[in-house]
Amino acid sequence: MIEHTDALTSPTLKHLRAQWWTDAFTAFLSEALRPKPGMRILDVGCGTGTAEVSLSRLRLSQLDLVGIDLSKSRVTDALTATRYMNATVGFAAADACHIPFEAATFDATFCVAVLQHIGEVPRALAECARVTKPGGRFLAVEPDNAARYWFSSLPSGMTAFEKGQRFFAAASSSSRETAPAAVGALLPGLLPGAGIQPLSVQLFPVFASALGTPPATLWETRRKAAQSAIEAAGDEQVRALGKEYLSAIEDYARDAGTAGAAFVEIQNTLLIATVGQRED
Repeated sequence: MIEHTDALTSPTLKHLRAQWWTDAFTAFLSEALRPKPGMRILDVGCGTGTAEVSLSRLRLSQLDLVGIDLSKSRVTDALTATRYMNATVGFAAADACHIPFEAATFDATFCVAVLQHIGEVPRALAECARVTKPGGRFLAVEPDNAARYWFSSLPSGMTAFEKGQRFFAAASSSSRETAPAAVGALLPGLLPGAGIQPLSVQLFPVFASALGTPPATLWETRRKAAQSAIEAAGDEQVRALGKEYLSAIEDYARDAGTAGAAFVEIQNTLLIATVGQRED
């Protein structure tokens, strides 16, 4: 069970990668990928190197970890985070749909919260399969963003959530983030087309709850997140929806401040981890 999610300010779980790497998640990652000394493992969409730092703690000799990410700044941060690790680690800026390695280069390949941002999911899966050795493991961990549950005891909270979902849907349709919202649930059915045999599916609940008047810092965080999303929207009509959404958050914050002990907020969704094996 993983906490620290806020469905009110994000339609996806893209900001929660660091929180997933509890000791329990590292243990699951190790069980799924079966790392052994001398293996080469590719992290597609490595972010700031969280997985590499965690896997290095397994203290497997000669383990070669490689991460790619579309963002050059995240690659730079990953290099900084892993600079003094006692492990062989390398990073590169690259697109998941155009992985810059030869076929059958890696013993295992994985990606976490990456495919939800890719319009060509089958293409990305095919690339992951291509660079994985026959018989090698593949792991994808993605949310089911179509199954977000949200409840607020205040009508203004429900209104803010609805306006936020409308804004984020409009923003997503005008950007490159066009993967199906339920990509996590769809993956087991997509893997065979990429040459990967599905082996198992595991669910990780992601939840958060609040009781009583929320702290002022929560509303400040939500305002900043909403404002950032509005500024990133390139279409004026989408920005107009964003302004309505931000106004609804202000109404919600005001009502929550006076609700006292009667205030309740509950949210829940799922991460879906699919393990597969590259076909021979």
